[in-house]
Amino acid sequence: MDLAYVCEWEKKPKSNHCPSIPLVCAWSCRNLIAFTTDLKNEEEKDLTHMVHIIDTEHPWDVYSINSGHTEVITCLEWDQSGSRLLSADADGHIKCWSMTDHLANSWENTVGSMVEGDPVVALSWLHNGVKLALHVEKSGASNFGEKFSRVKFSPSLTLFGGKPMEGWIAVTISGLVTVSLLKPNGQVLTSTESLCRLRCRVALADVAFTGGGNIVVATSDGSSTSPVQFYKVCVSVVNEKCKIDTEILPSLFMRCTTDPARKDKYPAITHLKFLARDMSEQVLLCASNQNSSIVECWSLRKEGLPVNNIFQQISPVVGDKQPMILKWRILSATNDLDRVSAVALPKLPISLTNTDLKVANDTKFFPGLGLALAFHDGSVHIVHRLSLQMMAVFYGSSSQRPVDEQTIKRQRTAGPLVHFKAMQLSWTSLALAGIDSHGKLSMLRISPSMGHVLDMNMSLRHLLFLLEYCMVTGYDWWDILLHVQPNMVQNLVEKLHEEYMRQNAALQQVLSTRIVAMKASLCKLSSSTIARVCDYHAKLFLIAISCTLKSLLRPHFLNTPDKSPGDRLTEICSKITDIDIDKVMINLKTEEFVLDMTTLQSLQQLIQWVGDFVLYLLASLPNQGSPVRPGHSFLRDGASLGMFRELMVVIRIWGLLKPSCLPVYTATSDTQDSMSLLFRLLTKLWLCCREENHITEPDDTLIDECCLLPSQLLIPNIDWLPINDGIISKLQNKQLVRLQFGKAPGLVGHTVSSQFDAFVRAPGQPKIDHLRRLHLGAYPTEECKSCTRCGCVTMLKSPNKVTAVKQWEQRWIKNCLCGGLWRRMPLSYS
Repeated sequence: MDLAYVCEWEKKPKSNHCPSIPLVCAWSCRNLIAFTTDLKNEEEKDLTHMVHIIDTEHPWDVYSINSGHTEVITCLEWDQSGSRLLSADADGHIKCWSMTDHLANSWENTVGSMVEGDPVVALSWLHNGVKLALHVEKSGASNFGEKFSRVKFSPSLTLFGGKPMEGWIAVTISGLVTVSLLKPNGQVLTSTESLCRLRCRVALADVAFTGGGNIVVATSDGSSTSPVQFYKVCVSVVNEKCKIDTEILPSLFMRCTTDPARKDKYPAITHLKFLARDMSEQVLLCASNQNSSIVECWSLRKEGLPVNNIFQQISPVVGDKQPMILKWRILSATNDLDRVSAVALPKLPISLTNTDLKVANDTKFFPGLGLALAFHDGSVHIVHRLSLQMMAVFYGSSSQRPVDEQTIKRQRTAGPLVHFKAMQLSWTSLALAGIDSHGKLSMLRISPSMGHVLDMNMSLRHLLFLLEYCMVTGYDWWDILLHVQPNMVQNLVEKLHEEYMRQNAALQQVLSTRIVAMKASLCKLSSSTIARVCDYHAKLFLIAISCTLKSLLRPHFLNTPDKSPGDRLTEICSKITDIDIDKVMINLKTEEFVLDMTTLQSLQQLIQWVGDFVLYLLASLPNQGSPVRPGHSFLRDGASLGMFRELMVVIRIWGLLKPSCLPVYTATSDTQDSMSLLFRLLTKLWLCCREENHITEPDDTLIDECCLLPSQLLIPNIDWLPINDGIISKLQNKQLVRLQFGKAPGLVGHTVSSQFDAFVRAPGQPKIDHLRRLHLGAYPTEECKSCTRCGCVTMLKSPNKVTAVKQWEQRWIKNCLCGGLWRRMPLSYS
C-alpha cells in the first residue's frame, strides 16, 4: 500500500473544519466519496454539521452541504446507483440527498424521516434484489457468464409486478427499528417497531440482507460481557401502511470474554460489522481497551442436533430427517493488536467454490478478499476477511516501524498520533480512503497482488478481471486506473478487446460503448497511446449520432416488415459497394427518410461534424504511417467507416429535402460535388478494411486522390476533447500529491499532457459545446458542465426547442458519452 494523494482544509483563523465525533464516510459505486466534518466558528462558539461530497478524480472540487442536522451526523449511506445519499444524526433525523440536475457537485435534500430524539446507530437502503457474484477462481474463463453470475436474491420489498420498492431501514440507540418506503408518487411511508419486547440500549448495530428478502439486524450494548443479539426483520405493506415484524435469532458471546486469560482485558465492543450487506451469516467483531484490541470473525452455520439414544431406538433418524439448529461458530481471531480506530469492509461480492479458508494460490491475494483495519498508531493493515491473516500493511508518517525500545517510549510520549477515524474501501478494493483526526482525506493505493510478489501476468489478470466486472456492472473504474502503468496500457487494451470479442453478439451490443470508454481512459495513461483517446471519443460520438439519426427514420406503412428502416439502411449499404452515392441511394425507400424541415435544420450541427470528420480522415490517409495523429485507428476500422458511409447516404437524401441541412464545405470549384467525391473516396477506403480478417492496404490511386483533397476542399480543424484536469495522470510516478480542498492544483508540465498540446485549443481561443457542436466563444456566458472523466464540455441548459434535438440532449442528461458524471463548471472556465 502507498499514498496516492492527500487533500486537506485551508487553515483559517476565524473558522475551521474539525473532525466530528463520530466521523463517518461512504464511497459510492460511481467513485464519489461523502464524509462529515464539523465547521467550528470561534466567534459564535457553535458547530455546523457539514456533509462533503467529492469525486475521486477532482478531490479539491468539494461540494460542502450545510446538512441542517442539529446533532452530530452518525451515519452516511449511498444507494445502489450511487446517485442518492442518506445521512442520519444523533437526534433521530434521516435525510435523503439527491443530485440537482444530475450534477456530481450540486445536491439537495428531497425527502426524509425521523424518530424524534432517538440517535440513529445503523442505517441502510433496502436491498433491490440485484446481486452479481464474482468467481475469482474462474477469472481465466472466456465467458462473462462464468466469471460473473447473477445470484437469486429477493428484494426486501416488492411492488406490484415484482419491482423492488425503494426505501431505507435504520436502528436507533433505544432498540427501535424504523423503515421508510418511497412510494412512486414521492410520498414516504414510515413505520417504527421495537426489535424485541424487552428494549435495551443499542450502542452498535449493523444491517444485512438474506436471499429470501428478509433483513437481519445485529446489535450490541457496547459491553463485551453482554451477548451480541441478532434479529430477523420482515417488511410488508398492508392497507397502504408499512408493517414490520421482528423475530429473535441466535446470539453469541465474543470468544475473548470466555477465555480466562483475556476475560476482563477487553471490556468494550467498539466495532460490529457484517462482512457484506448481502451476507448475514458472517460478522466481524472488535473488542478494545484503552491501548489494544482484538478482532474476531464469526459464521452462522446449520448443525445437526444430537438425538438421545432412547429416541433413536423408538424412531431412528435417517438422512434429512435429523433436526437442525442454527449456531454461531468462530472462524478466526487475531492476537492482541494496537487499538483499532476504524474498520473498512470490501464491497466485492466474491464467490469462492471452496468455502474453507484455503484458497487457490493464484487467488488468495485477490484484493476483494481483504478488509482494512486502522490503528491509533496511524498504521493500516489489510487482513483476509475470513482468516484475518495479514495481507498488506501501511505505516503512516507517525507510525514508522520502531527500531528499538527507546523509540517506542519516545513515540508513546510524543502526544496524540494522527490516525484514521473513518475509512472506506473502493468498490473494487484497489483504493482506500481515510479521514484522519485532523479532517484530512488520504487516498491509498492497494496493490492488486496485496503486497506479495506475483508475476506481471497475474497482476494484469487481476486488473483485467476487475475491469470486466466494472464493464458488466456499470460501476466506475477510476480506482483500477490508479494501478495502471504506461507499459501496461497496450497489453490491457488488447486483452480487454480479446475478452470482449469472445462474448455473444447480444452482450457485445450492450457493452459496445462501455468498452470504448474504458479503452479511452486506459490510453490516456500512456504517451504512446494518447492520440487514440481522441479516436475512441470520436467513435463514441459517431455511434451516438448513428443511433440518433437512424431512430428518426420511420416506415412508410404501418404493416412494416421485421426490419426497421435503420436496419435496412445498414443491410443495403453493406451489400451495395458502388462508389457512386446516387446509385446506392436509388436502392432505398426514400419515403422512409422524409422528416419535418425544422427537424432537419436543427440537426445541421451534427451533420456538419459527420461531413467534417470524413473529410479530415480522408485528407490524413497519406500520413497513415503516423499513429500519433488522431484519426489513425479509423483508417483501418471497417465498422466505423461503414457507419460514416451510411450516414452520408442519409444526409444526401435529406439534402434533397432541405439543402441548408447539408454539411458546408469550402471548395475551390463551384461545380464540384463535394459529397459525391468524399463518398467515392470513403467507399474505396472502406472496401480495403470492411473484412476485419482481410485488411488490404489502400492503392496508390486512392492515396493520390486523397493527397489532392487539400487543394480541392478546405480541411477543417477537428475540435478534439480538452485535456481532462483530473488527478489520475499525475499519480503514475508514485509520488505523493498534496492537495487542498477548494483550490485546484497547479500541476503542469506532465509528460502525458504535453503530448496533447497539438490537439487542444489554447486559452483564449473559442470554446465549443462538444455534444451540441455549438461554438460558445472565447469566454462563454452560458453556464456549462463538464464530464468528471473525459473532460467533455456542454451547456447546462438547452437552447433548443425542436423535439429531435431534445431527444439527442436527453441521451446525455445523466451521463456523458463516456459514462462519466457531470459537474458544474465555473462561468469563466478557461
